[in-house]
Amino acid sequence: MKILLPICCFLLSLCSFHLQATPTQKPNVLLVIADDMGLDASACYQVGTQQASMPNLEQLCAIGMTFNHAYAAPTCSPTRATILTGNYGFRTGVGFAMSRKQDSISNQQESLFELVSQQGYSSALVGKWHLATEKDGLNQPAKFGINEYFGPYRGGVKDYETWSAVHNGQEKNITGYATSVLTDYAIDWLSKQTKPWFLWLAYNAPHVPFHLPPKELLTVDKLPANDARAIKQNPLPYFNAALQALDTEMGRLLASLSANERQNTVVIFVGDNGSPGQVARKLYKNRGAKGSIFDGGTRVPLIVQGPKIQQGKSNVLVNSTDLYATIASITGAKSKALDSIDFSPSFSGQAVPRKHIYVEQFSSGKSNKKGPTFGWAVRDSQYSLVVPEGERQMLFDLTKDPLQQEDLLSTAQSSSFEKLTKELLLIKQQLKTDNR
Repeated sequence: MKILLPICCFLLSLCSFHLQATPTQKPNVLLVIADDMGLDASACYQVGTQQASMPNLEQLCAIGMTFNHAYAAPTCSPTRATILTGNYGFRTGVGFAMSRKQDSISNQQESLFELVSQQGYSSALVGKWHLATEKDGLNQPAKFGINEYFGPYRGGVKDYETWSAVHNGQEKNITGYATSVLTDYAIDWLSKQTKPWFLWLAYNAPHVPFHLPPKELLTVDKLPANDARAIKQNPLPYFNAALQALDTEMGRLLASLSANERQNTVVIFVGDNGSPGQVARKLYKNRGAKGSIFDGGTRVPLIVQGPKIQQGKSNVLVNSTDLYATIASITGAKSKALDSIDFSPSFSGQAVPRKHIYVEQFSSGKSNKKGPTFGWAVRDSQYSLVVPEGERQMLFDLTKDPLQQEDLLSTAQSSSFEKLTKELLLIKQQLKTDNR
């Protein structure tokens, strides 16, 4: 019964929320980031057949807005950098998962936290950081206006039950299931807020290791507990279990809010890149998943629910950079970021000016041996041009071929697509020279 109570309370609170009048005070903003959750992992999307059981997220999809064409970087650090700064990786310098010896992220402009603070918001970042290098030390979040930080500081945890976290510059050893500990900390912080707040909650789940969560967070109990051999042979059930535990704990957090506070909170749920190859490779075949510049690595779930946000599905193009301008807009701030477009007009069915999506991945390290990893891709409302580093470019019609299996530039009709290819190539060139 432990798992049912928070889910039921949360779902009931959502029904109550949907019927009440919209409050007039500034809305709170909750940004939830799932680590390594691609489109194929959510029942809110019809991609593949391996979705996790996530009733709280599915209810958000049912009463909020689900974005069908949201994109992020192929790995976690670049995506987090785009949200924090509103700029693409070639401006921030973060093009791949951060290592300790890389160059630091550029913070030459106001961060998202600095913008919302100027609007009178309290703010915190709870969860995975993964933007620091060796020379940054342990208090890098403070340099971006984050006065309250707690969570796994680097790429992930080696053990979900025994791990290390950084709290405002101090590292400490933690015992307890990571998803639950992060949720506990977030609930405690929220309970102390007396003014509008912005909470960036970055779970490290369902990122490897695919350790089995506590039974009270799950509806299944037949998996061997952290059996390394069983996990390696069949990782998908463990991956989905981590997602279900995340969903349960997200429901507990939302149920902890008072009715008025919940009614006045915009919830944004997003994945930071595609699902790992261990659980998604068969779906995308030779086009890869996490770590790939194809859609399998960059197209992610994005769900937004809150006051004045319509129900339904949206086909507007959204880049992870756009979360910067959109969250700023919700709080009343103005974005000056070069690559960020406010997509909040779509909440009421209006048009959004973004016409193209751009994603990239670069590093001085070696690329993934299982497929083209580094390079870039650009798409419009129908076509996607993928340019893997050191290989020929490829063109796909996403309306007919969403999994990008048929390269139009390798067909007999390839010459008919030359003009379109040149137009998409030009988009990338214009981005590189845009220094507004």
